[in-house]
Amino acid sequence: MQIKNFMVNQSLKELTQHRTLDLPIACYETTINQNIHGYIPLHWHEEIQFVLIVKGEASFQINEEKIIVGKGDGLFINSGCLHLAEERNQSGCVYICLNVSPHFVLSQELYPTYVTPYIQATNLPYVFVNGNEPWGENIVDALLKIKQLIEQKPQYFEMDITMQLTIIWKNLIFNGFQPEYVQTEIVKSERMKQMLSWIHQHYAEKIMLEDIARAGGLSRSECCRYFKQILKTTPFNYVMDYRIQKSLILLQQPETNVTEVAYQVGFNSTSYFIEKFRHSLNMTPLAYKKYKIKS
Repeated sequence: MQIKNFMVNQSLKELTQHRTLDLPIACYETTINQNIHGYIPLHWHEEIQFVLIVKGEASFQINEEKIIVGKGDGLFINSGCLHLAEERNQSGCVYICLNVSPHFVLSQELYPTYVTPYIQATNLPYVFVNGNEPWGENIVDALLKIKQLIEQKPQYFEMDITMQLTIIWKNLIFNGFQPEYVQTEIVKSERMKQMLSWIHQHYAEKIMLEDIARAGGLSRSECCRYFKQILKTTPFNYVMDYRIQKSLILLQQPETNVTEVAYQVGFNSTSYFIEKFRHSLNMTPLAYKKYKIKS
């Protein structure tokens, strides 16, 4: 399964249902540049995620950290962490993505001891999985087996999946990753999500810095510091990028025109919309519209 139109709600929580028919787990292949945005936009979900790069390389941002991952290596991305992915060097990056409900990782008796401390830790937004290390190779092998089990569905495959998940989790937590808890980090993450949620609800309106800051309970200067530290951008640049993202979907509808789309996503000038769109995608909105209708 390839998720090409990446849907999130106002708080950036991904809306995709990460489960098979019977299990709270999903495993699929993703080609980054086939996404409607050309990359995997910022989002979060309650499921934990394991990523394995099978072609090319990608740049991932998890919360405020960035990491480059190449073929044969992977990532563990923790529950609730904001993350995005971009292809690097036009490498045609493809990765296998395994999303699992934390409650499905281990039995309910083991969950409080061996899962809860790790998914609540503030020092583990992600773990780089080195495919050349023995523990990393074990995780990679188990992930590939889970993908095969889901695709082929042999008899008792559900139990086989749970065994492979146990292997993945044991190799992850038994390799020196000690959980820590910093309350200020938890508060910072929640405030960031609140501000982004407000932007996503009001992007088509006139937006002031004070409005964004108020949504997170911050001053204007603190608001700007949050965006710079976590998202490596300014609040207004984020708003601009988000408006461009929303315009991509509208431009693919045959009945819309560029001016209508510009105003629907919050621009008060068609020429300014065209300028910012061209700067972002290296083509005009009209050229993008024609290209998408033909394809």
